[in-house]
Amino acid sequence: MVSRMFRIETEVDRERRDLLRARLLETNTAASPALRALRGTPREREVPLQVWALDDTGDLAGGAVCHTWADWLHVTYLWVDARHRGTGLGSRLLARAERIAREERGCVAARLETWDFQAPDFYKKQGYEVVCVIPDYPPGVTEYTLTKRLG
Repeated sequence: MVSRMFRIETEVDRERRDLLRARLLETNTAASPALRALRGTPREREVPLQVWALDDTGDLAGGAVCHTWADWLHVTYLWVDARHRGTGLGSRLLARAERIAREERGCVAARLETWDFQAPDFYKKQGYEVVCVIPDYPPGVTEYTLTKRLG
């Protein structure tokens, strides 16, 4: 057995990060027929999808920041100002993002993460199902991952 010495470093290095990401992408693509099939197609890239709600004065009342990738919608942020909660605005924003993802981008499913004090019940009412629960992440909080088929 050959023993090798390595120097371990911890500084933030954008160039190394990008190199590591490229090498991981190559490794994953070589190992996965599904990822290989994505290469060179429009579905390979993350494409931003954002939906905004403005009140009658032009102020931000709510919004959804998402992206689509590989026929999936990923909801990163969904927020509604406290003054407009309970009006259906969150449901409208989410439905609009889902419709665009499904009709204009060919997405078949959606995913998101939320914490126990945020909106897991709201998303369940919108047809999402819990697929992962991570207790104590961060400490004292439970994180949920939910998915929905966009049929």
